[in-house]
Order: sequence, then structure tokens, then C-alpha cells
Amino acid sequence: MNTEAHVITDERMPELTLEKIAEVCDGTYIGDAALKKEQITGAVTDSRKVEKGFLFIPMKGKRADGHDFIPQVFAQGALAVFSEKELKDAAGPYILVGSTETAMKKLAAFYRRSLDIKVVGIVGSVGKTSTKEMVASVLSEKYAVHKTAENYNNEIGLPLTVFQIKKEHQAAVLEMGISDFGEMHRLAEIAYPDICVLTNIGFCHLENLKDRDGVLKAKTECFDHMKEGGTVILNGDDDKLASCTVVNGKAPVFYGIGKREGLSIYADHIENLGFDGMRAVIHTPKGSFLAEISIPGKHNVYNALAAAAVGLEMGLTTEEIAAGIAKAHTIAGRVHILEAGGVQIIDDCYNANPVSMKASLSVLAHAKGRRIAVLGDMGELGAEERKLHHEVGEYAGSLKIATLFCSGTLAEEYKKAAEAVYPEGEVYYYPEREEMTKVLLSYVKAGDTVLVKASHFMEFTKVVKALQELEEN
Repeated sequence: MNTEAHVITDERMPELTLEKIAEVCDGTYIGDAALKKEQITGAVTDSRKVEKGFLFIPMKGKRADGHDFIPQVFAQGALAVFSEKELKDAAGPYILVGSTETAMKKLAAFYRRSLDIKVVGIVGSVGKTSTKEMVASVLSEKYAVHKTAENYNNEIGLPLTVFQIKKEHQAAVLEMGISDFGEMHRLAEIAYPDICVLTNIGFCHLENLKDRDGVLKAKTECFDHMKEGGTVILNGDDDKLASCTVVNGKAPVFYGIGKREGLSIYADHIENLGFDGMRAVIHTPKGSFLAEISIPGKHNVYNALAAAAVGLEMGLTTEEIAAGIAKAHTIAGRVHILEAGGVQIIDDCYNANPVSMKASLSVLAHAKGRRIAVLGDMGELGAEERKLHHEVGEYAGSLKIATLFCSGTLAEEYKKAAEAVYPEGEVYYYPEREEMTKVLLSYVKAGDTVLVKASHFMEFTKVVKALQELEEN
């Protein structure tokens, strides 16, 4: 099955016998009774990664059903498998479950609670991944840290992320992403966080969540399964989060920009260094320090504040926190700066919503040379999707971005709004991404800076790849 493998080491699973797994997952053990007491040495969802003693978790995907690979994994040495159906002539024991996905979640939740490790949950509409990277970088100054990889932040990805926690890890930073009510409740049950960080409440997944109040309600479900006495860290500059004055009987830790009552941690003396990043003084109850942030954009000051709050909660000194902030970097698809053919590319095309769009445009506004924004549709914005696209276009115009290339069903709103606000700019609209890319490649030249941003379904990673293949004239 063509999915990633996720290993649980036997060092971390002293009680995960097949009998125990069946009990935890409400499954039925079928097979040789003598093997019930055997412990698995790993667990994977990718049949190609099965090794001797592993538990194989078959998942039903769009292209394949993992159950079809069960004979193969037993031949590779699997100790047992989950299965949603009775198996005839199985080559080894299996645990019959109603849903392999549900069984995996139950196993992950049990495994998480067996770990003597601090878990930080990262939640929010915008900036989860960059905040996760910043927090992990800070905590790595003192602890061996495991963090969410790629986009493993949903009800499939989070269990697999938990399974990757190994004996040497002392802390885990787990990103949790949702699109509907109830999902965060289930994610929190798996993660069982000691600390929850909420970055903001924005306009995202409005098809299901309706409005920002709905987003707040859905995101704060993470409080349902926090460890007793756990700490909640909130962006105090977000009006919705600022309303959360007590969580599980305890006051949250608030962070923000500018000194004011209610903020435990705040930043001031902020300097925008353009593509070289940001600089700010961060004030904490343990003292103040100069934060050198190598990632561009004012929003990264907020990420640094969140990381500082987590670091203090986890016993780091301000010197350690400053060092961790300075070492943080971006990953592909999130304000990741590349260069090809003399063109500077801001790869920020993993996902998009109105808040993150405006933040990325603000980064572009500090670029030298000709500034070009390549924008695609934002998804899941509900009834006000055209209005929200229009507002992003207005913002681009207000920043006097020299050129806009727009593509998608809703992206024409960018064009209309940007032209109205900044008629001196050049704005090009193409319904199809392929046509837009072709024109874009003939338009850009050495010295340009190009921002590429859209929701993931628009596949603007292909635009970035095409730009990377440019040769300098």
C-alpha cells in the first residue's frame, strides 16, 4: 500500500501484547492462542515497511485497500494484522475490528498515555506548522524532541505521528488540524496534551464551521482531553481567544505584541528586516531578551512569542529560548524562500485562507526588485467566499504589488479588487493554472521576487516547480 510507514519501537511498548491490543481496540483476537502474549515490535500502515514482529494496519485508500496486502505482510514476517473482515486461511493471527482507522486511533491514544513525555498541542487557523517548527526548535535546546512531520495533523496523521515517538524522546510537539466539529475532540483524546497553544481564530473551513464563533468552538475542543493541570497558551491579540479567560479551572497564558494588562509575554521594539527576518525584544516573567527571527513576516513574531511561552512552561532559560528562536527555519510550502534563474521564489503554496494570504503578501511587499504575486483560489470559505477573495485583492492593491497573476474559479475577484485599488499595477487572470504558468514563465526575469500561494487543491506546487526550472537569461 503506497502510504508512509510509522514504526513503534518495542522499547516504548512494554505491554502491547496482541491480547492487550485486542482489548484496547475492542477487537477480537483470532489465531494461535499461544501467540496472544507476544509483543509487537512495530506498527505500520505501509505494507512495504513491514518487518518481523510488526503489526500491520491496513487502510482503505482511494487507490488501494490495505487488506489486499495481508498475505504479503505475513510473508514478510508480520506478527499480526488488523482486519475489518474475517480472513480465510490467514498465515498468522489477526485482530478483527469494526474499523481499522478507529482501532488505530484507540491504540495511539493508549500508547500516548503509556509515555512519560511532555506533549505540546499546536492548534489554530493560521500558522500551526510554522509555530510547531518554532516551538520544536526552542524545546530542542534542552530536550530530545519529536514533532509532526509534513501534514500528519489529522485523524489519520496524528496517530501515525504518535506511533513515531521513541524511547529517546523527551517532548513531542503535535500539530492538530481540523475542518469540522468533533474532530478536535477526537484528536485531543489521542494527543492528550500537557500544553495547548492556540495561534488564532480565522476564516477557515467556513463551509462546516460557518463563522469565527464556530471556528472558536471547534478549535477549543482541544481542551476536552488535556492532561489534568495542563497549561493553555493563547494569542491575546486575537479577539476570540482573548475571551477564553478560564480553561479547565485555570487561567491561560496570553502572549501578544505591545505591553498591556493581561499579557504574560509580549514583544516590542519590532524591526522588519525584510527577507532577513524580524527582530524584537521579548519580555517574559523570567526577564527580557532580544529575539533574532530568521523567518520574514510580522506573524513570525507571534510564533516566537508562542515558543517562548512554551519554553518557559518547560523550564528553559531565556538564553535557551533566544537560541532556539534564532535556529528556527521554514519548511517547503510555508514562506520557504528559494532562488532559480536569478528569481527569488516565496513558496507558500501548501494552503491558504484570507489571513495567511495577507500575511504572505506583506512579506512580498518587503522584497527588492519587481514584486509578483501568483495567487490561486482559497477553499472552504462558505457563503462569503467571493467577498473574502475580493478583500485579499484589495489588500494586494493597497500594498502596491507590481504584478498579480491569478488563477482559479474565484481568483478573478483578486483581479477586480486589485485593479480598483491600484490601477497602475499589472493584473492577469487565467481560469486554468497551466495557461497562467506558461505566461508567467515568459514574464519573469532575473531580479524578480515571486510569491506563489493558493489552497492545496489548486496544486500550485507545480507552479513553484516550473519556476525552479528557470534558467538565468
